[in-house]
Amino acid sequence: MGAKFKNPYPKKFLSLLCLSTLALLIFYHSFVPNKATLQNKPLFYVPSSRPTNAAAATDGILVCNRTGYRSDICHMRGVVRARPPNSVTVHSTERRHETVRPYTRKWETSIMSKITQLNLASGPDVDPRPCDVHHHVPALFFSAGGYTGNTFHEFNDGIVPLYISARAFNRRVVLVVLNYSAWWESKYRDVLARLTDHRIVDFERDARAHCFPEAFVGLHIHGDLTIDPSKARETNASIADFRALLDEAYKPTIHSAPPRAPRPKLVIFSREGSRAITNEEALVRLSESIGFDVERLAPKPTTTLKSIYKVLSACDAAVGVHGAAMTHFFFMRPGAVFVQIVPVGILGPARACFAGATEAAGLKYVEYVVEVEESSLYAEYGRDAEVVREPGKVNARGWEETKRVYLDGQNVTLDLARFRGTLEAAFENSERRRREESIAS
Repeated sequence: MGAKFKNPYPKKFLSLLCLSTLALLIFYHSFVPNKATLQNKPLFYVPSSRPTNAAAATDGILVCNRTGYRSDICHMRGVVRARPPNSVTVHSTERRHETVRPYTRKWETSIMSKITQLNLASGPDVDPRPCDVHHHVPALFFSAGGYTGNTFHEFNDGIVPLYISARAFNRRVVLVVLNYSAWWESKYRDVLARLTDHRIVDFERDARAHCFPEAFVGLHIHGDLTIDPSKARETNASIADFRALLDEAYKPTIHSAPPRAPRPKLVIFSREGSRAITNEEALVRLSESIGFDVERLAPKPTTTLKSIYKVLSACDAAVGVHGAAMTHFFFMRPGAVFVQIVPVGILGPARACFAGATEAAGLKYVEYVVEVEESSLYAEYGRDAEVVREPGKVNARGWEETKRVYLDGQNVTLDLARFRGTLEAAFENSERRRREESIAS
């Protein structure tokens, strides 16, 4: 028999070595996912729970998910260098290159061409230059361009998706904005302050190179003015949560809330130009005769969100012709009545924009579809004209024709005898709700 091997290491030492090796393997597989797995799974914004300094010790990751109809999402982890105006790199043994325009309307090639394209790259020798600014929290890249300037699109394409995407970080994220404008940040400052504790980076104008342990590029979007909790499973976000954030942002700005009025308050969204209510004065008088206190709201580009919030958060009902300004329904209290007047030819878009979203926000949605005689198209073209009789054929020619004829080309003269029933129902609902609130308080 050969000589028996004598282990030079104590058994206790070997046990500790095995446990240490096992712990290292668990750590690696817990925090460094397989790249193929990441590539095939939907990316959601859940920041890594690894210590920040661990990023340099592991191979970098660059993966993208392009399966979404509305937006592309990319994720980078490791030593991420963001160098203006459009370069973001991560050190990795794998060479990879991706281009992304981080805006939530990727199917619209015309508007996407105006969004800054980011060049994402990974490799062993990408951009070895030092960073000017070192961040210890992840970055979230997105564009504030596109249709920004239109309230519906500002919320639908930007603010709501930003809320969905940033919520998981609990403010520990740097918002890196492309197509930045100072008025946009000023307008939404109170909301942005609830999404990040860090200074916003105007990426294309900031000449400094920024380093991050992790970066997410693009925003998640669930639909028009929609938050689907089943899709936001990591954060369990909902429209009610978004509405609560708006309260948190704007309630403190109302220094003296007016006392509760003895009569229900109706807000009329007043428009000039297209889709105006031509007999608005008569509508005000009718509403007051039914029992409402009436306030007209006509937001301008310079109107602050806090002033709009002050009006709508105190109302019991709101009425308006379909338009972007009605996106401010987010400021109304749950249980209030939201009456959308739908002109000829745009029933589909009107419902898509506001029907489901207002109900999800806890409002009572009411739809008043105008008769052709209530539209200015009737007087301009006549009852038998195609634009009046068969709007489906006109809409089939494309969005530009829909916009020209039905959005930009008509006003509404309400049949007040017909509309009276809608107002009376809104008043009764408001009175009942006020009684219930009084009992509850």
